[in-house]
Amino acid sequence: MSDYLSDHNSDENEDVITSAELIVKLEEAWLNEKFSPELLEHKSEIVECVMEQIVHMEENLQRARKGDVKANIHRMEIDRIRFVLNSFLRSRLQKIEKFFPHILEKEKSREEGDPSYLTAEESIFAREYLVNTENYMNKVALKHMPPNLQHMDMLKAVPRPCLDTFVFLNVKERQENILVEPETDEQREYVVDLERGSQHLMRYRTIAPLVANGAVKLM
Repeated sequence: MSDYLSDHNSDENEDVITSAELIVKLEEAWLNEKFSPELLEHKSEIVECVMEQIVHMEENLQRARKGDVKANIHRMEIDRIRFVLNSFLRSRLQKIEKFFPHILEKEKSREEGDPSYLTAEESIFAREYLVNTENYMNKVALKHMPPNLQHMDMLKAVPRPCLDTFVFLNVKERQENILVEPETDEQREYVVDLERGSQHLMRYRTIAPLVANGAVKLM
């Protein structure tokens, strides 16, 4: 990328990446979040770096000469990056709204040291969404029902993410001995090797750990 997308990394960071590599990481996080049935680990560091990079790019564009064709091209690139960023954040909010009690329960049972799935802002949003949903259900329905029916278990009322959804994936790092569950009662479990660069259609539950550690990416 050109000087309009110059490197914008702190000298204090040990892992220094270029702006182009940062956008690739954002696009991968976006597609993983978009195609996975469950909420994935938040990527707040990538989001913050991209937002800073957009500001930096726009400052560079303001210094460009009027009528510069390159400036128009880079403006389109900024708009594309902003679209990807907004779509990524929107996908996460939609999942939080859809599966909020299960996400909060998963966060509550998370062991110390395990990665968080929610940012601080998303956690506040999810808890407020839970409270507002419970208040709404009590107001419009539950209080009008018999006493023994005036309680709703949100974990039972709200469906869980379907981890048995099939997803397309691209292998970034070779994986050996991946156990694949049978599709029918007549079939048996079997083991496959995933070659680097290969593409597959597999049950999400089977490759969820590989998505989490970055060995594969969804597509």
